[in-house]
Amino acid sequence: MTSRFWRAFGAMLFFAASIATPRVFAQANDAKPAAAPAKKSPWKPEDVIFTDSAGGFRISPDGKWVVWVKGTADKDKDARVSNLFLSSLTEKKEIQLTRGTDTISGARWSPSGETIAFLSTRALPKPKPDFAPLQLWLINSRGGEAWSVTEFEKGIKSFEWIDNDTILFSAEEDASLFERNTKERKDDTTVVDDSAHESAVRLYKFSIKDKKVARVTDNSDWIGDFDVSRDGKWAVAVASRELSYAWDQKVAPATYLIDLSSGKRTEIYPDGKIRPYQVRWARDNSGFYVLAPYSSDPRFFTATITKIYFYDVATGTNTEVNLDWERSMGFDFEITSDGFIAFLADGVYSKPARYTRHGATWSREWIGGEQARNWFSFAVGDDDHSLVYEYSTASTPSQWFRARLDGAKVSGSVQFTELNPHFKERTIAKTEVLHWKGANDDDVEGILYYPLNYEPGKKYPLITATHGGPSGADHDEWSESWAYSNNLLNQRGAFILKTNYHGSNSYGLKWVESICCGKYYELEIPDIEKGVDALIAKGLVDPDRVGALGWSNGSILSIQLMIVDPDRYKAAAVGAGDVEWISDWANVDFGEAFDDYYFGKSPLQDPELYLRKSPIFKMDRVKTPTLIFFGTIDRQVPTEEGWTHYRTLYTLGKVPVRFLLFPGEPHGPRKLSHQMRKVTEEMAWFDKYLFNANPPENEAFKKDSPLATALRRRFVAKTGTIYGVELTVARTTSNTPAPPTVIPEVVKRGEIEIGRFEVTRAQYAAFDTNYKFEPGTENYPANGITFDRAKAYCLWLSGVSNQTYRLPNESEVTELYKDRPGENTLDYWAGYTINPEDAQRLEDKIKLLAGNAPLLKEVGSFSGQGDETEELIFDLGGNAAEWVIAADGSGKTLGGSADRPSDSKARYRGAEGDYTGFRVIRGAPKSK
Repeated sequence: MTSRFWRAFGAMLFFAASIATPRVFAQANDAKPAAAPAKKSPWKPEDVIFTDSAGGFRISPDGKWVVWVKGTADKDKDARVSNLFLSSLTEKKEIQLTRGTDTISGARWSPSGETIAFLSTRALPKPKPDFAPLQLWLINSRGGEAWSVTEFEKGIKSFEWIDNDTILFSAEEDASLFERNTKERKDDTTVVDDSAHESAVRLYKFSIKDKKVARVTDNSDWIGDFDVSRDGKWAVAVASRELSYAWDQKVAPATYLIDLSSGKRTEIYPDGKIRPYQVRWARDNSGFYVLAPYSSDPRFFTATITKIYFYDVATGTNTEVNLDWERSMGFDFEITSDGFIAFLADGVYSKPARYTRHGATWSREWIGGEQARNWFSFAVGDDDHSLVYEYSTASTPSQWFRARLDGAKVSGSVQFTELNPHFKERTIAKTEVLHWKGANDDDVEGILYYPLNYEPGKKYPLITATHGGPSGADHDEWSESWAYSNNLLNQRGAFILKTNYHGSNSYGLKWVESICCGKYYELEIPDIEKGVDALIAKGLVDPDRVGALGWSNGSILSIQLMIVDPDRYKAAAVGAGDVEWISDWANVDFGEAFDDYYFGKSPLQDPELYLRKSPIFKMDRVKTPTLIFFGTIDRQVPTEEGWTHYRTLYTLGKVPVRFLLFPGEPHGPRKLSHQMRKVTEEMAWFDKYLFNANPPENEAFKKDSPLATALRRRFVAKTGTIYGVELTVARTTSNTPAPPTVIPEVVKRGEIEIGRFEVTRAQYAAFDTNYKFEPGTENYPANGITFDRAKAYCLWLSGVSNQTYRLPNESEVTELYKDRPGENTLDYWAGYTINPEDAQRLEDKIKLLAGNAPLLKEVGSFSGQGDETEELIFDLGGNAAEWVIAADGSGKTLGGSADRPSDSKARYRGAEGDYTGFRVIRGAPKSK
């Protein structure tokens, strides 16, 4: 099944982490008084990105334990990592089996339950840097150190146990001489569809006791999914036979029945009409179940439902299982001793059912009642009674529960995971499943997320958050992710509408195929638009504040919304979306299978159709400020589509547009830093263009800088204390500030006597009684002083002291002011070496500080200048810029100032302003 809703990230979204217990299973306790509600914290992007996930649940053969993989976000590694956990199914007990910053997947119990096998990227005991990292490992189920059992050059694909001593695994064949020679030449050229040199993926046996590997199959194709019969005699495997299958679906995969004792392969389904993507053996070894896509299209399996078949090994007959459910298979599938359990599709919900086999027919019982509609994954034990399942709703974060299964009855549900406890400290948006009339007057289902501050009777902004696929779907399950950060937007006061438009899965074959053959765009857009209309008609939504977001096919449809209804959408954030379809056809891994199917023809057959479908030629209609995201190695929607989208809007010049590229990323960002950037950029974009909120964060502003501290302090009442600490100035040595006096202190430096400090406000006020300053700043440098007033002060000081005081001549002090880092300049306040652009960005922050030149500090607050034989001089490189007399007699400032960067590359710029002061020299200038 081809889908633009990337499978690589489906698992991450599906297992999105959570904490709250479902209300349907909560136990009331009337004897206990209700606890006071805990104070909630606001949502942050980190809450969405740095989450726990849970998956790969497998119940032990004795039904007492379940092994599973817990995923976490590792900030230092900038990636998600995973480890193995054991949870008891009989008591509250959890054991972490592995630790580290690697990835783990595919945990499997040995038949005896004594050993657990898994795949991991852990480092091999003897490092082999040229080998693929994913290898097979074993660990004792009672704990201890894991040990590696394979060292395959190209890694391990998948595996299953045959017996307690033998594992069957799939792997690429070792490199050929051609590959080795190519590598030695450092030739990294890619030859497209080079099947002659693509290593076959085969099956191998590994003997734990002998530590030997034996090749089982000699196939020349590429085995994917496979399973082993319980008696260890047979395997069934599905193999791709064409490297370009995803693109044109011409050569169907082969399905093999394999005799594990001889390696003999027998092909089944040779006509290619049944193309399995999952195979599982019946527990009695009589045959196996096959899950395969079904489409009414004669050529493509692009928009499909899933059918289940049973292949009887003894008779060689294949029987379709009558699910008696039009909407078909949906979420999960497990074998039981008498048949299987399937979670069927039911729109936004799941429909768990147990099917019991009676020869060539199956009977069905619904499992769990109404509450089971929010189960989206499960595992069942060999005893048919041990059950674990995932529960969540769109407003209830995911958790896993253990229970007992008797036939179709579920009892004794107990939560056993504690994922994402920080969600308990967040307010979670209320959600509601909605229905409205869409295209063709058909019923459309969707999910509405409410603003966190919702009050009945008020109107709020709305953002359409459209899913990918198009044969994806939104379900009533927890789905907070980097792609759709629901609660961050609800927190900003917006509704979010998720629409399962025509072409979505989970509604049966007719619905998923409804947009094929040229109808792409024609039904989905009215579905979304009419959903918006319905919410406006209900009085919930402000029609002047509607935005759109989406990823992949959700992006494609959001782009089209801005063209069809340009006046409605005030802001949009779109990721990995197409705007020009001819290039998409050739550049996407599944281009022909997607485009030919949904448009009805290829661009070779009807180029005009592709031009009509391409939004690029209608972009002149767009009035929506647009934010665009792409990975640089996207093979599902070409990165060039993002460039085309950006350049078109940029050239037209009608709307603001911003384009972000994530280096080395495929159809979605995998690095945590890229996910964080995506979310923060998206929030800032909607803040600016939809919510009209405060301006985005100042990128030049460090939250732990002295400027940040000063801004926090401005809120503190002027009581003489800051955060309860008295403000005092210690003066203990001759080289630290003295209490203000009328006569500035001078020190000897070479042939001159120069002021140790800049002239202070108190000293200057003795001369100019009209000079005002705030109490407590007496020892700050006098500032805002003009050249003429500085000279007048010197003349006055000479008169009252009977000594000569003057301003320095530039020629006699220039060297003193050179290279004075680490003083009170804008670099200090910013917390880093600041460039001119960042200095401009900080101007608005500085304006928030109250007072006269608020960046000034008491004279002598920073280290002074002078070696061990000299008296120290302070603030030559910062605080206030200082007047000197230039060669032509004019005024000029030297030294740094608190409002400017310490930039040695800057050209001279006069500083006649609030941050201009001076220091004095005692004595007449030396004659030449």
